[in-house]
Amino acid sequence: MTVALVFVSHSADVARGVVEITRQMAGAVPLEAAGGTDEDGIGTSFDRVEGAVHRALSASDGSGVVVLCDLGSAVLTSETVLDVLDDDERELVRIADAPLVEGAVVAGVAAQQGQDLAAVVAAAEGAWGRAAPADAPAPPEPASDTTAVAGSDAAGDATHDDGTVVRTVRVVNEMGVHARPAAELVKTASTFDADITVGGANAKSILAVVALGSKRGDELEVRASGADAAAAVDAVAGLIESGFGED
Repeated sequence: MTVALVFVSHSADVARGVVEITRQMAGAVPLEAAGGTDEDGIGTSFDRVEGAVHRALSASDGSGVVVLCDLGSAVLTSETVLDVLDDDERELVRIADAPLVEGAVVAGVAAQQGQDLAAVVAAAEGAWGRAAPADAPAPPEPASDTTAVAGSDAAGDATHDDGTVVRTVRVVNEMGVHARPAAELVKTASTFDADITVGGANAKSILAVVALGSKRGDELEVRASGADAAAAVDAVAGLIESGFGED
């Protein structure tokens, strides 16, 4: 079971929308919307937040719950809900200081990857003002154009003298690298120790990959350095070339 997420917004539509966006990238993660007042007006509801937190606690089966909020009073309502939880339940719930949408996306991907409660909170809070989660590895420095190429193989990979492996691929799926493919790319890249970039963006950061806005027909350079660089390029480039399983 994974860490569950609760989205608290002053608008029921916004909270449900954040669930929809996050579900595109984290389909296995329990997600709860707690938006609006009891009368579906603009504001927050103690009962709605409490109900969402309890459902998330049940769904997470002990893995924990991360709450993300849009405005200050949403945080106050969430804090009030935490105050009335049993001690054992309160230990499993964290309110992340994170932007609602960006934090939800990053936290969802982290939870989908099986990261623990502290790591999911850190990932969400890492969405403030930067594209990479706080614990994401730094992207490799781009190789100089003058870096010597030691050789190339049948797949078209160029291996530089410093061990960096580079392949250029074309985006083939109709919708390009939108949210779901981006999540698949990050999930694949994160299984390797190598530092990997796609189109110059950190391939282990969902926000960085989505921000590329890559469309069908775009060429992307996949670049990796590290012990398993060649395998990482094979996997990531292969995923892009396959169209991410889309038509």
